[in-house]
Amino acid sequence: MGESPSTGEILNQTPAFCDANLAAIEAPLLAYSGLGGRERTALLALGAAWGEADRMALGRLANENPPRLRTHDPQGRRLDLVEFHPAYHALMSESTTAGLSASTWSGGSHVERAARLYLISQVEAGHVCPMTMTHAAPAALAATPELAKQWLPRIRSRHYDGRFAPFWEKSGVTLGMGMTEKQGGTDVRANLTRAAAVGGGEYEITGHKWFFSAPMSDAFLVLAQAEGGLSCFLMPRFRPDGAVNGLRFQRLKDKLGNRSNASSEVEFERAFAWGVGEEGRGVPTIIQMVQLTRLDCAVSSAGLMRLGLTLALHHARHRKVFGKRLVDHGAMRLLLADLALEAEASTALVMRLARAFDGMARDPAEAARARLLTPSVKFSVCKAAPGFIYEAMEALGGNGYVEESPLPRLYREAPVNSIWEGTGAVVALDLLRAAGREPEAAQALVEGLRDEAAGLPGVVETAEEVLRLLSIREGDAHARRAADRLSALAATAALAKGGPAPVAEAYARTRLAERHGLYGTAELEDVAGALLERAYQT
Repeated sequence: MGESPSTGEILNQTPAFCDANLAAIEAPLLAYSGLGGRERTALLALGAAWGEADRMALGRLANENPPRLRTHDPQGRRLDLVEFHPAYHALMSESTTAGLSASTWSGGSHVERAARLYLISQVEAGHVCPMTMTHAAPAALAATPELAKQWLPRIRSRHYDGRFAPFWEKSGVTLGMGMTEKQGGTDVRANLTRAAAVGGGEYEITGHKWFFSAPMSDAFLVLAQAEGGLSCFLMPRFRPDGAVNGLRFQRLKDKLGNRSNASSEVEFERAFAWGVGEEGRGVPTIIQMVQLTRLDCAVSSAGLMRLGLTLALHHARHRKVFGKRLVDHGAMRLLLADLALEAEASTALVMRLARAFDGMARDPAEAARARLLTPSVKFSVCKAAPGFIYEAMEALGGNGYVEESPLPRLYREAPVNSIWEGTGAVVALDLLRAAGREPEAAQALVEGLRDEAAGLPGVVETAEEVLRLLSIREGDAHARRAADRLSALAATAALAKGGPAPVAEAYARTRLAERHGLYGTAELEDVAGALLERAYQT
């Protein structure tokens, strides 16, 4: 008999996934983003940088060392500071330099930024929260041009300054958001926080926020009740005289995931703020910001799914079971192909939506697509992420379940994008409201998607069902079905316009014409090889 291996010898263990170009390893991102020339070169460079072992280690460290709240100094004076690990600040700096917080306000495209967000979210999604809110804030600030003029140059800056200092002493800033309160949650019209006008567009705000995102930001867009009704305000951390503003942090939320990012409970003690937009128009003002953050939620979820798939494929290509690689076993091969199909569809869907945002100003049809599809895409992609990542985790077996694997962090992170910026129920209802306000635009959108995906299985029937669901004016029990089916139709159209015909056909057949059950149960033998090759290129 041969000599037995030493217990210290490592056999048949998958090597760590690192030092890979996150943009080059897959075909779908480059295909559906449509970036070329310098933009494509820059994206490939970003993919290489964020795939490095050291950069990926920053994501792990930022989550293993979550932020801490310091309410008082040793002498009992209020501090209201949130302290972060250096890894978090390093990630914030890299993402700011990459333009994640403001590139579309400096001439960049939404598609280019979405592709960058998709890659960066794979490494560490928590710090993306302040990046997203900072990027979205100018959409709300536009309601008060003088404020936009004052803040926009610092928002556009690609310099991250994490100091606790007045915004006018900084070349770059971040912005957060506070909308929900204990008694209302999503129902922001139940807010009790009060805003008292003190003249010149300035207010003093007293009350609380139950979820206050990114509390170390330089300012926050908040909702409060003014004399004219629920209104939007910009609340800086420092008052104009240089004194610290009256924000009193009560505690940090102990969240399931999103551990690197701080979310707090706060009380306002006559906190200084500027009015944003007209009194009583708080929701319409801040919804301009929310539309952009919802796009980011969907893009980030697609990125999380993508890394889950990458890790599963990486493992399956290296791990041998019963004498051959996991990827060569029929059942595992079909599972991975089904996951690859779902991930490709999600990537195509979010990139096409980002392109609609780019076309909003010049094309009414693209503007309608962005308005009507954003809640539906957020609903479907963000809802898909947790179950998808669970399947990716199971593909690694026990090695995927232990904390040394990135998958538990991805799994805990995945639900947040479905909950924040409007839960699934809320965004599904938003779709019905939008379709009710613009029935002709909704019909044109659905018919356009039908035409883009013409000839594929189940397209005509799905389009008819979506039109029927959107035309119902009584009740809202069908809202989730409408959002789900509209998104599946839009994904099919995106695949048909930008991807290989067999991939679009497989998605339409298994998601529209047939009921899609558990991953790995769809009949994909004819296209499995192509899906896996597109999903993991070496």
